[in-house]
Amino acid sequence: MTDYHRAVDLAQLWQTIRAEATRDAGQFPLLSDFYRRNILQHENFGQALAYILAVKLSDGEAQIGQWHLLVLDLMADHPDIEMAALKDLSCQLQSNASVKDHYTPLLHFGGYQALQSYRLAHACWQQGDRPLASYMQGRVVTLYGVDIHPAAQVGAGIFIDHAVGIVVGETAVIEDDVTIFQCVTLGGTGKGSGDRHPKVRQGAFIGSGALILGNIEIGAGAKVGAGAIVVKSVAAHQTVIGSVAQAHSNKLDTQGNTA
Repeated sequence: MTDYHRAVDLAQLWQTIRAEATRDAGQFPLLSDFYRRNILQHENFGQALAYILAVKLSDGEAQIGQWHLLVLDLMADHPDIEMAALKDLSCQLQSNASVKDHYTPLLHFGGYQALQSYRLAHACWQQGDRPLASYMQGRVVTLYGVDIHPAAQVGAGIFIDHAVGIVVGETAVIEDDVTIFQCVTLGGTGKGSGDRHPKVRQGAFIGSGALILGNIEIGAGAKVGAGAIVVKSVAAHQTVIGSVAQAHSNKLDTQGNTA
């Protein structure tokens, strides 16, 4: 992703977030109620995350309490949601040099919040609550300009930077530790049904504006450059660039050359 790296202690992360929020609430009285509502009134990370997402997903202030309970129930039934959210946050903190504290992605990054909202929608989709899943998907599109189908499969430790314009289709798979920049599409090629979207393997990097179409594979550790158009599979640990990205990846596959 980048050469920047800082250590993050997951065991102490919530305590660190609370300490920073307490400090900043004291320094910026205008924001003190904001910090109280979103961080300081909650006992742990999961409760705070559930509240933040409830505020975003609710259709009016009167529904925030109901949404908070719904999100808490989903997280209790699917503990992998909170674990993935922690890994996503840790990834942002470790690798994003623009983040100077430990709470900014949680409170302010649309990509992070959109991803966690997708995780809730995915849980609803999987358990048959599809109207709820579709509502969440629609809210995320409206709020963040991010459209991840609730049926898509997304791993943990995902770094979504800037996020606006990201589209992920119904049968897409994104494995752990993948980096995706803004305006990326993991789309189909017009096939109406079946497995028709890309599979992005562990540790891959997708640059801004990349267009990846069809049931193809972006191999583990592969890199797709900004603006690339990819319609055939890319081998693991290879790099493709430009509007003729597939021509490069074919060359990589057959001759082992670097694009």
